[in-house]
Amino acid sequence: MQLLIVTQAVDLDDPVLGFFHQWIQEFSKRCDKLSVICLKEGRHSLPANVSLYSLGKERGASRIKYLWNFYRYIWKLRNEYDAVFVHMNQEYVLLGWKLWWPMRKRVILWRNHRKGSTLTRLAGLLSHTVCYTSESAYVASFKNAVRMPIGIDTNFFKPDTGADPLSILFLGRLDPVKNADVLIGALGKLSNDGVEFTADIYGDPTHGHEEYAHDVRKKAAIPALKDRVRLHVGVTHAQTPGIYRAHAIYVNLTPSGSFDKTIGEAMASGCIPVVANEALRGVMPEYLIVEPASIESVAAGIARALSLQDNERATLRTSARNYAVENHSLQLLTEKLLPLLEEHV
Repeated sequence: MQLLIVTQAVDLDDPVLGFFHQWIQEFSKRCDKLSVICLKEGRHSLPANVSLYSLGKERGASRIKYLWNFYRYIWKLRNEYDAVFVHMNQEYVLLGWKLWWPMRKRVILWRNHRKGSTLTRLAGLLSHTVCYTSESAYVASFKNAVRMPIGIDTNFFKPDTGADPLSILFLGRLDPVKNADVLIGALGKLSNDGVEFTADIYGDPTHGHEEYAHDVRKKAAIPALKDRVRLHVGVTHAQTPGIYRAHAIYVNLTPSGSFDKTIGEAMASGCIPVVANEALRGVMPEYLIVEPASIESVAAGIARALSLQDNERATLRTSARNYAVENHSLQLLTEKLLPLLEEHV
């Protein structure tokens, strides 16, 4: 099989999208030839059967240049791919379908956002299949939608037994949707209630959310949290396994609508998740599912996780790891996704 992938970034050092490098490596094992078009190219180490083409963001190219390069590549490579996998960005489907459909290229769109628009529905119609990971995703109701594993490399993310049981981790963008400010409020409440813990917050804001991130850092600097909460800049994907393994509890307050990959990574690493995502209801105990905007709910969930007995903690760690391996591994994703791309148009 010859496959074309269109994605945002191929960069091992990208704190948000670095994981996709592993996806490309895994897909390449099942493809004779793999061509990848990305908006931004960074550090990478890819197999010999993978060819990478950048639209030029890392070179400061203009939007007109992006568009020119995109059409140039998908036409130039037309005899080197049988199907197209568009990861996350519906815009590429809206731009490319007019060439891909006449050339009888199968088009698969991966989109997992909670919100969408008329353009999302149009992109769905112009794709042969739309993939998502959460039942709350906007595209989940599309007739051509297929639910997929989130794609965690469970050999890369492995548990350790050395984490302090009172250690808490938050790892993700410092953007409003992640509700880091709610976490800070919950940690402040726990501190005032005399609950023992330490917490590490890793992340940077995306463009436009710098003021929110500044506010989060300011709230974390209050005297009650001074010696309990440590804030760190965003880290590369390669650094995350060790960070997960160094913590017992992982907090993710992104509302339901997408299954945040960091939840699966943390669970595969043996962390106990305290989350706002309904996808884990029925998988993890109810007391670990919290309301994303409620300081009281989040504080209660974290306090319960901190109070676990050793045997309870060990059982939950094993359960979390098994769930990630059995339902969301990268190998399982590959086994389910590639047959969809191999179907004839």
